[in-house]
Amino acid sequence: MQQESTLGPAGPFSDEERAAVYRAIYSRRDVRSQFTPAPIDDAVLERLLTAAHHAPSVGFMQPWNFLVIRSETVKARISAGFERANAEAREMFPEEKRNLYSALKLQGIVEAPVNLCITCDRSRGGRVVLGRTHDLNMDLYSSVCAVQNLWLAARAEGIGVGWVSIIETDELREILGLPESVVPVAYLCLGHVTELHERPELESIGWQKRLPLEELVFADRWGNRA
Repeated sequence: MQQESTLGPAGPFSDEERAAVYRAIYSRRDVRSQFTPAPIDDAVLERLLTAAHHAPSVGFMQPWNFLVIRSETVKARISAGFERANAEAREMFPEEKRNLYSALKLQGIVEAPVNLCITCDRSRGGRVVLGRTHDLNMDLYSSVCAVQNLWLAARAEGIGVGWVSIIETDELREILGLPESVVPVAYLCLGHVTELHERPELESIGWQKRLPLEELVFADRWGNRA
């Protein structure tokens, strides 16, 4: 019996569809202070999680889980953990940058109606996984692809996303009750927004600038300018 083909069309998107994809990429922002209190509709949240679940994963291992957090008690514990880590982080920067650092709002944990922890189960797929035989971090990289999928889908839905990275991993694991084999990859704040920065906020305030693409592209070997 001839096997039915599972292949589909692979041509380019229409001009309008392509423009929408690039608009989502270029206008995506890390949201910290623009959240509104409006709840996220369950259907919208499901679409975002479905987009994340359709991320590429090496060996089709799909190592992610999605921990949806609405509890104000849990948010408060996460926020307290952030404040402790943030105070430590401030002291790691040169003295001339500390005041600017203190002025930055680096999270919207309590303000965002939904917090989301995307994790990576490092035991998923067993000891040997196709494509992960020589680089054991491919499951982590795959989970980050799920984060990006969700972020771009959220931009299309008018939902802001902020990534909270300033918190001790062990404390986050304890608060969320994560099993030993599960690693928290991204702690995200999600909520409706009415406006976004035209440029990344850290670029606008002079903390950092976007590097020129031509300085980052090499040909065939490291250091060879394309």
